[in-house]
Amino acid sequence: MSSALVIIAAFTLLALGLGMRARHGHDMDLEQWAVGGRSFGTAFVFLLMAGEIYTTFTFLGGSGYAYGKGAPVYYILPYATLAYVISYWLLPPVWRYAKANRLLSQPHFLASKYASPSLGLLVAIVDVIALVPYLVLQFKGLGIIVRTASYGAISPEIAIWIGAIVVTLYVTVSGVRGSAWNSVIKDMMILGIVVFLGLYLPIHHYGGIGDMFRTIDAAKPGFLAFPAKGSSVSWFQSTVLLTALGFFMWPHTFGSVFTARDERIFRRNAAILPLYQLIQLFVFFIGFAAVLKVPGLKGGDIDLSLFRLSLLSFDPWVVGLIGAAGVLTALVPGSMLLNSAATLIANDIYRGAFDRQATNARVARLARMLVPVIALVAVGFTLHGGETLVALLLMGYSFVTQLFPAMVASLMTRRWVTMPGAFAGIVVGVVVVAITTLTHASIGQWFPTLPDWVKDLNIGLVALLLNVAVMLAVSVLTQPRAAGQSSAHRTM
Repeated sequence: MSSALVIIAAFTLLALGLGMRARHGHDMDLEQWAVGGRSFGTAFVFLLMAGEIYTTFTFLGGSGYAYGKGAPVYYILPYATLAYVISYWLLPPVWRYAKANRLLSQPHFLASKYASPSLGLLVAIVDVIALVPYLVLQFKGLGIIVRTASYGAISPEIAIWIGAIVVTLYVTVSGVRGSAWNSVIKDMMILGIVVFLGLYLPIHHYGGIGDMFRTIDAAKPGFLAFPAKGSSVSWFQSTVLLTALGFFMWPHTFGSVFTARDERIFRRNAAILPLYQLIQLFVFFIGFAAVLKVPGLKGGDIDLSLFRLSLLSFDPWVVGLIGAAGVLTALVPGSMLLNSAATLIANDIYRGAFDRQATNARVARLARMLVPVIALVAVGFTLHGGETLVALLLMGYSFVTQLFPAMVASLMTRRWVTMPGAFAGIVVGVVVVAITTLTHASIGQWFPTLPDWVKDLNIGLVALLLNVAVMLAVSVLTQPRAAGQSSAHRTM
């Protein structure tokens, strides 16, 4: 057994042990299991949000996209920073309302705001659909990491099954607390390893970061610039906007808001998290360093670039540490996704649609029972899917961003968006995303005579604009009549 495999196995067992231990001293009722009893301070809320944000996508997808696409990878850097700026104003009122009304999830929030269980059910369905590709992304990344870091000793399929079993066990036992405890170790490791790799690999192989970019530009002219068509500047701008608006619409990220003990935590994190986003730069440097050193990776294999270059550059024990950090970037977000999906199905779909009198104890039991079921479904999709990590993430983002207009409108002092308007807007946006995803359609295919910059716009943003248009139109048509109008009408 190689030293790399021993290190990966040790950290996997550590994650399991910490996750199981996290429930100690807490009665795991629904509120404790789903939102940690709303008792987390700045550090834990920060780590939970970072734990959900810095995933296998950060570890493999970012470097793979830099390797395969070049300049378009830079969309990853500004979108989260823009989202954090939005969060400074968005999250405190969400937290206040959720705390006052003992809410547990995003659908629960919107159902309460619009006084509509039907809207809550719709949002829960959209959330679950979006969570599946995100969970698949974690398991897919886990398979890549363990297979490569173990030098082929463990197959991706076995790694995926082991990872699914580990997160299923500690999510079932400890809920969100297990994720929070493991986030501490994961963030320490990913911070150290990504910064080290991002600095060491360009220096080791090229003599420095500047020399690396000059060498790549000479060998592949135009690779470091945005292309005129396709992933162009207009694609970049529309994708940054789409993903920034959808950032806190992910149900697990939104749900982490409910774990905080006071609203000031979000403003502190809004100031700190953009600095943490700079980690992404080092991920890009790793991908760019691999461009000329491990050439020829195509399609989904571009996600292998980080580990292929690491295998060329380091001894097995170093590769094992890199692999262990990568495993944690899959397990921690994966556990949050499982927790959120189980809560959504039990609390918002089952209780919202089939048994509104269900007690919290019954919902908590059902949520725990659903964790292994959801994990099995995700494993099935993982073993039979071929999309790259970035493609999976962007597909999920297009779905959850359709919730943003209704969410923002619900926070307005004057309620100018009605429940039918919010409902219709979400349906239209999600249907457009579903059709374009299934048919791989683009604006250019629909309207080939449009200018290139319009054809390159992210199709998810087009769905969002249609969503807003329908939401406003239906809201105008369904505004409740003023009291004066109603009484005048009755006297006629």
